[in-house]
Amino acid sequence: MKNLFVGNLSFQTSESELRSAFEPYGEVLRVRMMTDRETGRSRGFAFVEMANDEEAARAIESLNGKEVGGRALNISEARPKPERTGAPRAFGDRERDRDRVYSPRDRGSRREPRW
Repeated sequence: MKNLFVGNLSFQTSESELRSAFEPYGEVLRVRMMTDRETGRSRGFAFVEMANDEEAARAIESLNGKEVGGRALNISEARPKPERTGAPRAFGDRERDRDRVYSPRDRGSRREPRW
């Protein structure tokens, strides 16, 4: 199984259109279109999982640079997601915020935390 990154997608491209573009090159296991959490609109990229490495290589070679929806696709093998560290988050870290003294000069939320 090979996971492919598909970038430079038109915001109007659907999962079914993307699937039909890849199916001539081999079995497509899954298509995941990335969308914005707040608006639900496409973010302009997707991931396509193909059944085997040879079919994925053929799809990359054939479709990279090909126009779909008026935009030239950018296709490559997806890199693994980096592991997250245990470092505290920059904003909203409950343990750190609990000990913080809030003053009227804070530029963030002017309310006291609710815990």
